Amino acid sequence: MDKKKFIEDSLKESAEIKISVIKHCINQIIEVSDLICNCIRNGNKLMLCGNGGSAADAQHIATEFMIRLAHDIKRPAIPAIALSTDCSNLTAGGNDIGFENIFMRNVEGIGKKGDILIGISTSGNSMNIIKAMQKAKEMGIYRVCLLGMGGGKLINECDFYILIPSNNVQRIQEAHITVGHIITELTERILYSI
Repeated sequence: MDKKKFIEDSLKESAEIKISVIKHCINQIIEVSDLICNCIRNGNKLMLCGNGGSAADAQHIATEFMIRLAHDIKRPAIPAIALSTDCSNLTAGGNDIGFENIFMRNVEGIGKKGDILIGISTSGNSMNIIKAMQKAKEMGIYRVCLLGMGGGKLINECDFYILIPSNNVQRIQEAHITVGHIITELTERILYSI
């Protein structure tokens, strides 16, 4: 194995996918940023969910909203919570009501009309995110998905989506975090720049 070539190819692929996000996703990123700004102005919150690496991405993005991303902006916390961070909740839910229901139950418990649920899935076929999106629709919660691989079933379960044009899980996740950072900083600058 040529390690140097592998590294170069990986970085080039990542860069090429992010360049393709410019062509395919800018309008969707703007729409989602505007939606989040309106949500926050109306006193609502963000809920994020995902599985595996996407759970880590949900936690990462929620933290950027809650704490801050751009250090040149002094702002209050933006209310955001990752639904994948409470291990007692997740294990009790998985054991008692089934893993496919864990995020749906949390949306039911803490969500309210006008909130936003952001589901992150590389495949778009995570049943626990699909069921959470269905519950959100019932409750009048806006549904946003960060997707890849053509969008899977989730593409039809959300009001807004950002579809990374790739089938490579690693590259999709890298683009999801980049898009998450862009959306967070756009939100900060729109709401709190002087």
